[in-house]
Amino acid sequence: MITTRQVLPLCLVLGLSMAAWAAEPGTTKKPAGAAAAPLDAKHRKLAEEMIDRGVAYLVAQREDDGAWSMGRNINKPAITALVLKVLVQHPKYHIDSPVVRKGFEALLKFRQADGGIYDPKMGVANYTTSVAVMAMAAAKDPRYQGALNAAIKYLRGLQITTGSRTPDGKEITKDHPFRDGVSYGKHGRPDLSNLGMWIQALREAGVAADDPAIQNALRFVLRCQERSESNPSAWAAEGANEGGFIYAPATRDDLTKGESKAGPGFGGRGLRSYGSMTYVGFMSLLYAGLAKDDPRVRAAYTWIRRYWRLDSNPNMPKIRSKEGLFYYYHAFAKALRAWGQPIITDIKGVEHNWRHELIDALRGHMSKDGSWVNAADRWHEGHPILVTCYAVLALQETLKK
Repeated sequence: MITTRQVLPLCLVLGLSMAAWAAEPGTTKKPAGAAAAPLDAKHRKLAEEMIDRGVAYLVAQREDDGAWSMGRNINKPAITALVLKVLVQHPKYHIDSPVVRKGFEALLKFRQADGGIYDPKMGVANYTTSVAVMAMAAAKDPRYQGALNAAIKYLRGLQITTGSRTPDGKEITKDHPFRDGVSYGKHGRPDLSNLGMWIQALREAGVAADDPAIQNALRFVLRCQERSESNPSAWAAEGANEGGFIYAPATRDDLTKGESKAGPGFGGRGLRSYGSMTYVGFMSLLYAGLAKDDPRVRAAYTWIRRYWRLDSNPNMPKIRSKEGLFYYYHAFAKALRAWGQPIITDIKGVEHNWRHELIDALRGHMSKDGSWVNAADRWHEGHPILVTCYAVLALQETLKK
């Protein structure tokens, strides 16, 4: 039997048009990116070449039924949806390309009576349905509109609301830390990874930022931010108060203790915020319509400027700094495209073209066969199909306006 811990904790991810940001906090420079080109010809060519090689690798891994998996049918609907999103965003493929059409046929065999798209034996119904929604939304094929609408309705029903109950029968009150979050699919302990995926799916499917469900979700996102001014959680008051994000605001066993996959904060105080979750949180704030000058957004952006790096997952403990690296790359690309500026000025005043630096970083990790894989095999990043999807999706973000 495959348990939830064995199944991939996917996290993927939309761009919103943003107004120009004023001068970077703490600098006297002109507005970041005001006159900078987002992508030069050299890096555009390199990104396109890597995307083509990555796509060729993914197509070569297709299984006999037209789907993709992590072997032995593990995570088949989720992996299939990820690859399909890659393909429909590539100029060589379209909705009637045989590999795309057959892939969607295989994916939709996992449609359930409740409207979700997932394998009941595998769990992680929210993750899988969210990725399927993003793939169908990207395809823009009217043939899938019915399945898309049903899946969106299913996702809405996963949000934990006041009056609902946890699996052990406890009622969710208006002050409960689980409220407004999304879990793996059965109203268990929610987390920012699950909710970030859910928000991204709804927004990519056209749900407005001011939709009540998105605005309710924003409350949960803010409970994951290490910012005591806006987060009343005890753990937020104990930490460094730097504006980053952790994995979950409460654990299954103790509603007063948050959870960070990076462990405790420096000196054992509070919890350590880290790159992949901070970029997911930053994205989620923007997707929910918060303005760039909102103090909560600025706090997250200052964290990004303070911990800027692409050689590792920022602020993870050194011995584990490569864990979740490609998950981070994808969240990084989606978040900064949503931010809308081509140049980020770090806390020391150094300017970074995020597209160029991401392309260069991914070039250094690419294998000869066109795939990517992470030697730090946590969260299934040792599997090349999953990691290649993360990498190509991130590269595709660099080519978008």
